[in-house]
Amino acid sequence: MDFSQQLPIVIHSLNIGFLQTLRLFVITLIGACPLGLAICFGSMSRIKPVSAFFKLLIWVVRGTPLMIQLLIIYFFPGLVLHNPIWGGGETGRFLAASVSFILNYACYFSEIYRGGIQSVPVGQEEAGLVLGMTKSQIFFRVKLLQMVKRIIPPMSNEILTLVKDTSLARIIALQEIIWAGQAFMKGSQGISGQIWPLFFTAIYYLIFNGILTVVLGKLEKKLDYFR
Repeated sequence: MDFSQQLPIVIHSLNIGFLQTLRLFVITLIGACPLGLAICFGSMSRIKPVSAFFKLLIWVVRGTPLMIQLLIIYFFPGLVLHNPIWGGGETGRFLAASVSFILNYACYFSEIYRGGIQSVPVGQEEAGLVLGMTKSQIFFRVKLLQMVKRIIPPMSNEILTLVKDTSLARIIALQEIIWAGQAFMKGSQGISGQIWPLFFTAIYYLIFNGILTVVLGKLEKKLDYFR
C-alpha cells in the first residue's frame, strides 16, 4: 500500500479515536467542574474531620500520577474485590477512564476554586453582611463572578492540559486518538514500522487546543468588567 492509499485509512481511524478523546474530554469537564467545587467547600469546611478528609484526598490525587490512578481504578475492583464493576469491553474501559479523569481534575479544580474564593477581599463579605445579605447570597451575588474572573487563566491551563492528558487512557486499552495512531505503527493495515501516522495525532491536538484557546480567551475578555 502506498501513501495515497494509506492516508484515508489512517485519517478514518484517527477520526474515530478523536471522537473518543472528545467524549472523554467533555464528560470529564461536566463531572469535574461541579465536583471540584464540592471538594473545595469540603476542604474549607470548619468541621475538622471533613476538611481533613478532603485535604487528604486532594493530597493523594495530586501527589500520584494519573496513569497509576487509571490502573488502580480500572483493575483494583477485579483484582482485590473480585468484582469487575466496570464490565468488559470498550464501554467498561471508558467508564473507568471517565471516573479517573473526573476525580483527578476535580481535585486540581478544587484548589483553583479555593484560591479564587480566597482572593476576593473580605471587606466585600463584611459589607454584604451589613446590608443584611445571607452568606449564600453574598457568595452567589458578590463573590462568584469575581471568583470566575480570577480562575479563568489557571482553569484554561488545566483544560488545555486535559486535552493532552486524555492520551493516558490508552494505558487501559481505551481506543483514543494516540491508541489509533499506534495501531498502525504496530502493523495494523499493513503499515508496520511507519511512524508518520502518530505524527498526524499532533495536528488534531493542535487544532482542538487552538479552538479552546480562542474560546477561553474570549470568555476572559467578557469578564474584564471586573478590572
